[in-house]
Amino acid sequence: MSLKQWGAVLTGCAALLLTACTVVDLDADGKPIMPADPNAKASFDNQTPQQIAQQTWQSRVLDTASQHALDASALSTQLKTPSSTPQSVFVRLTGKIERVDNSNEREQKLVMMVNGQPFEIQSGPVMRGNAIRDAAGFRFEEFTNQVQFAQLSRAFNREAVTHLPKVDDSWNGKNASVTFATTITAGKADDAAALELKQEAQ
Repeated sequence: MSLKQWGAVLTGCAALLLTACTVVDLDADGKPIMPADPNAKASFDNQTPQQIAQQTWQSRVLDTASQHALDASALSTQLKTPSSTPQSVFVRLTGKIERVDNSNEREQKLVMMVNGQPFEIQSGPVMRGNAIRDAAGFRFEEFTNQVQFAQLSRAFNREAVTHLPKVDDSWNGKNASVTFATTITAGKADDAAALELKQEAQ
């Protein structure tokens, strides 16, 4: 075969290859933007912790809490069966608010009685801990790195506060129902963070 014929064959092959390729858009850095794989596992890589918290608040937090929240009796049972491994759970209590602890205006707490013991529940505006994130079943493997996973806790805590009513001293002694997340470790419940809170008829 002559050189000219080889050239024609190579040109034809190149044309076929180009025809078979899909044109891919480039991002701002000139890198190809690959379409999402419809069979790929759901990922939060391209979302901010705040976006994740807002988009999953109903489905992963409130709906899960509605279906699996412990009552006072079940919470007490959990506390009496200590485990060295922290476990975060959702709880729903209805009862009297003994007092509102607003000694720290940034970290206000409600105090309710659980089986004769005072129990503190954070109501904001600042809440601490990972209870909401962990009770909702989020796992480190779903995220890009440890930083994003840690930031999600703060995002959920901030999201929770946006759904809560303003609490002041007028709530003292009132009956209320509260849904919250808490982390149980070695028979002690810590970092209880309110998700829903409303006064009940007296």
